[in-house]
Amino acid sequence: MKENVYVGNAHVDSVADRGWLLGHFKSAGDVTHSEDVEVKWYVYPRGDQRAQWVTGEKRTALLILISGRFRVELPGRSVLLARQGDYVVWGRGVDHSWFAEEESVVLTVRWPSIAGYAVPDAACE
Repeated sequence: MKENVYVGNAHVDSVADRGWLLGHFKSAGDVTHSEDVEVKWYVYPRGDQRAQWVTGEKRTALLILISGRFRVELPGRSVLLARQGDYVVWGRGVDHSWFAEEESVVLTVRWPSIAGYAVPDAACE
């Protein structure tokens, strides 16, 4: 029987799966597989930006800045995460994009875990 415990390091493990540590895209039967929530730890290089806006969002998202300066673009509003612990939450139906003003470490939590939002050949979501 497979052990139902995983111990790791978010920085090391984030290299695989574009930073995603937990979600529907992990192997079925693995403790990191979830249809309920997705968790991402990612180091965004300075100047990195999302290739295109996410539209028709069906999830709720929470982004927490660990370090750096990270801008989240929302319809009619630009949110700058500049101090450690700054965060933004948006719900279903809110389109978004982002831009790393400085190298930034960001923790992202989204729910539920739904396929179909990755930009092809992008470095990260």
